[in-house]
Amino acid sequence: MRLTDVLQPECVKVPLLAANKKDAIFELVDLLAQKAGIASPDQLKEAVWQRESTRTTGIGFGVAIPHGKSPGCTRLTMAIGLTAQPLDFGAIDGRPVQLIILLASPPDQTPSHIQALARISRMLADEKFRDIVKKAPDAATLFKLIADHEAKDPA
Repeated sequence: MRLTDVLQPECVKVPLLAANKKDAIFELVDLLAQKAGIASPDQLKEAVWQRESTRTTGIGFGVAIPHGKSPGCTRLTMAIGLTAQPLDFGAIDGRPVQLIILLASPPDQTPSHIQALARISRMLADEKFRDIVKKAPDAATLFKLIADHEAKDPA
């Protein structure tokens, strides 16, 4: 699986306008609703926020990967945003978050959902790449950085 098969360029936003964790997640869900055809954004917001309330998706290093499953999703999809200012996300390392990758899928697509989470984690394990991505000046550059990274690491 390639993330660029799941991520549409128009589902990348730089900068996010939100000033807190919940608003940032909801802003990305709204982006998916507008650009990727999520039929019921409120259901997805509830699913993602419920998951976030159970355990933070702030994985550390300034990155969060909120995710959820909803019947309003017809396929695995994702949205990515860079915040204007780092946000408190309750991350496991205590550091604020700047890069937020939202993953959404139908309830019956657990294997592809898990595979995408693993692919995101693998991509972000590269410290140099994380740092470059967090400095992307606009959405087009951020998408291109991800596409170029995947071209070098097709696994």
